[in-house]
This record gives sequence, structure tokens and C-alpha cells, in this order.
Amino acid sequence: MTAPAASLLDRYLAGDPRALARALTLAEAGLPAARPLLRAARTRAHRATVLGVTGSPGSGKSTLTGALIATLRAEGKRVAVLAVDPSSPYSGGAILGDRIRMLRHHADPGVFVRSLATRGALGGLSARTMQVLALLEGAGFDWVILETVGVGQSEVDVAAVCDHTLLVLTPAGGDGVQAFKAGIMEIADVIAVNKADLPGADRTVRELMAAQGLGAHDEHTWFAPIRRTIASQDQGMEKLVEAVLKHREHLGEPGLNARRAARAEYEVRSLVQERLMERARVQSRDLYARVARGELDADDVADALVQGDGLPGRGAQG
Repeated sequence: MTAPAASLLDRYLAGDPRALARALTLAEAGLPAARPLLRAARTRAHRATVLGVTGSPGSGKSTLTGALIATLRAEGKRVAVLAVDPSSPYSGGAILGDRIRMLRHHADPGVFVRSLATRGALGGLSARTMQVLALLEGAGFDWVILETVGVGQSEVDVAAVCDHTLLVLTPAGGDGVQAFKAGIMEIADVIAVNKADLPGADRTVRELMAAQGLGAHDEHTWFAPIRRTIASQDQGMEKLVEAVLKHREHLGEPGLNARRAARAEYEVRSLVQERLMERARVQSRDLYARVARGELDADDVADALVQGDGLPGRGAQG
């Protein structure tokens, strides 16, 4: 008599990459079968270094992520990459181009790359990103790198879901000026001035250093280290890794626990929003059109959705 096949949970806990891929698919789809996997992942003692890589399109985030993988693998670290790609607002499909840029690592069993479509999520992150991250952490990777879409100033949510945030900028491209104006400058724990062989790199570094001193700060303030990189040539990666680890030391256990709590808050908040929007779709296909026509009051509709009550009727206006 043959032995029963191991369950998906058992295979996931044993480090089976196929089971991990299946678990990620279940989590991304929001299926109930993912819940026991998520509970198991979050109770495991292993704690990966979760690094968010953000910056404007064209700054070289994917190339830099590939170079970081090579550096970490040379140190014997197991690395997982979650590359969030923009979804088409028409078809819902995603380009998933980051996998193309990381093909040099495709045969390495110590590297796991997964693409995740935004599915219309704001802030450059999918509503299921936190759950996918949790499963990658529970799989025992030493580093988990989240590479975001790259939508500029709105892309600040990455700080809520990662231990450390790496902001990638380029010289002479206006990125530095944009960073000054946006909240994205405030969330950076480490800054990479990528393509540092281009003219203007020194000026960009000086402007960034000057900008950091303009905000309110004291002796406990963390000033993001600024590192020059040429990702296409794998240059400057060791110093980036060193800067991230230095920030991890600065946070300490209390700081890391606070960031994990912020991630849990973000996850719950995003799932609440997702469920409310689904309830709105189920209850009325023309819900928003009825509000626009004045048949329903927007505040009453919002209250009814939150409280789980039936939607108000089409009563007289006023």
C-alpha cells in the first residue's frame, strides 16, 4: 500500500518550491485554502530581511535588483524577489518584464522570482502583496526583495510593508528634485544614485545630502546613506547591502517589530477595503450611477456598506 501524498502545507514547510509557487497562487487569488499556509508561515521563527526597492520608471530598479541578487548569492544567501508589475487598466494583464531582466538567475535554486500584478491597486502594491511576502518569509529565504511598479510620488506604501526601503534615483534626470517634493524622500532608508557613471552624479548626491538636513531632526534621526551604483556593471552592490544591514542594526528588535505591526495594519486595512468594494459590486451593478443621478446619497451608501445593512431605497431627494 502506497503512502498518502504529502499535503500542500507539509510540502511548503519542507521547502518544496512547487508547493511555494502553489501557495503564492492561492494567496494572490484570495482563496480560503491559503489561510492555513499563511498562519504556518507567520509562526515560523525565521526572519528574512525584507527590502523594498522603489523609484521612478527608468531608474534601473530591475537591473539593480538583479545585481543585488548576484551579490547576496555570492555571500551564500537565499534570495526571493517579488516583482510587482503594473496591470493594464483595460485587460487586467501585466507585462511582467522584471522576470526578463533577471533571467541570469533562473537556474539558481537559491533564487526564487515571482511577479505580481497590481490589479489596479493604488500606491504601486497589490492588496495581496503582504500575504505573498509572508509566504516567502516563511519559506526560509534570507532576503526577500520587493520591487515595486515605479510610479513616482504615489509609491510610498512600500514603507508600510517592508523592513527597509531602498530608493533608486538617477543623476541629471530630475529624480532628485522630484524626491524633494514627494513623500517618497521621507520613506527612504537607503538611497542609491544609480547610473552613477552619467554626468551629474556628484551634484545629485550633494543635493540629496543637503535635502536631508532641511527636515526636522535630532541625534536619533536616521539619515539615509547615499550610495553610488552602476547596476549594469554590478558596481556598488556590496556598499548597498552594508547600508541596509546598518539600518537593520539601527532599528533593532523593537523597530523591526514596529514595522511588522505596521505591515499587519496595512494588510488588514487593504483587505477591509477590498471586501467593501466587493460588497458594493454584489449589491448593485449601477450603484455609483445611482449616486451620480442623485437617487442615493453617497454617505448613506458608505454607511450601509460598512455596517452590512441593505442599501437605502430610491426615496425622494432632499
